[in-house]
Amino acid sequence: MSQAWSNWKRFPNARTGESVEAPIGPGVYEVRHAETGELIAFGHSGNVANSIADLKVDHGGGWKNFFRRETPITFVGNLEYRTCAAASRAEAKTTAQRLIGLRQTYWKRRMDLGWAARHSQH
Repeated sequence: MSQAWSNWKRFPNARTGESVEAPIGPGVYEVRHAETGELIAFGHSGNVANSIADLKVDHGGGWKNFFRRETPITFVGNLEYRTCAAASRAEAKTTAQRLIGLRQTYWKRRMDLGWAARHSQH
């Protein structure tokens, strides 16, 4: 992708009339819990702004049914998002797949290092 990630922005609260500030074209998005950094949503889209706006939040302000389980978020204000524009939907998809691969490699290495550290102490 030719552009960089945006800064993290507070997730909008539709009840108070806030709106998403994101590209209306193709790109990649990421939503996380602001305090813990836990990844809540990640994806690519032909219209990033609509995709973020369409993410389902329940009436109590919690996140529902996004991955396979409910994620206990006490308030939408605890969420933040960032975006990265792409030249095309295909470029956004390729970038998202590459980022998923990088994350998997990172976590595998982290787990391998943890395993090696635990076993070197014996």
